[in-house]
Amino acid sequence: MPRSPMSRLTVPPLENGDRLTRFEFERRYNAMPKLKKAELIEGTVYMASPLRFEPHAEPHADLMGWLWNYKIVTPGVRLGDNATVRLDLDNEPQPDAVLLIDAQAGGQSSFSQDGYVEGAPELIAEIAASSATVDLGDKKRAYRRNGIQEYLVWQVFEQRIDWFRLDAGEYVNLQPNQAGVFQSQGFPGLWLDASALLRGEMQQVLTVLQTGLNSTEHQAFVQQLAQAVESNG
Repeated sequence: MPRSPMSRLTVPPLENGDRLTRFEFERRYNAMPKLKKAELIEGTVYMASPLRFEPHAEPHADLMGWLWNYKIVTPGVRLGDNATVRLDLDNEPQPDAVLLIDAQAGGQSSFSQDGYVEGAPELIAEIAASSATVDLGDKKRAYRRNGIQEYLVWQVFEQRIDWFRLDAGEYVNLQPNQAGVFQSQGFPGLWLDASALLRGEMQQVLTVLQTGLNSTEHQAFVQQLAQAVESNG
């Protein structure tokens, strides 16, 4: 009697809600090459639904455009889109955006031999639509515990952007200045007009960012990164 297809599986497929170690999560993920996104958060598997344009794809592109414009004029800073991050034994997220300082420039994360981010990137950003509960719950706790310095969450349906910074082991809300502009603590010059981003006014977003890039703080940061690379070289 022929065996069923399920009986021939040597590696069980990933399923939403599976409770796995990081090593077993990776084993099953690698056995599903057509799978585009799955995350392990506090030992639980979360698999993404198909992504709609306005609630996710377009905000994601705008967010990446803002971060990319910062990255290209800040040598030593690197940007990743949906990069897998090995945080600890129970957490392997795949954030929408990762902005990190290269290890050679003094950053706190590194790259494994097989190409994954290991450790805590300095900044992670997530587009939170249907995943808002996870992004602001278990994921936020995992990011805080692992020392991710800044965490930006764009809640699309609520039309809200929260920017958290790590302070004495806890996340506190980064407050905008009197002009309504967020200024990153870990990436000097990374300025965000959140209201403009929410309205999709990207020219205004980039104008405010350029003001941050012209600041003395950003110039000093670029010099600091260059000196770190030179000393590590």
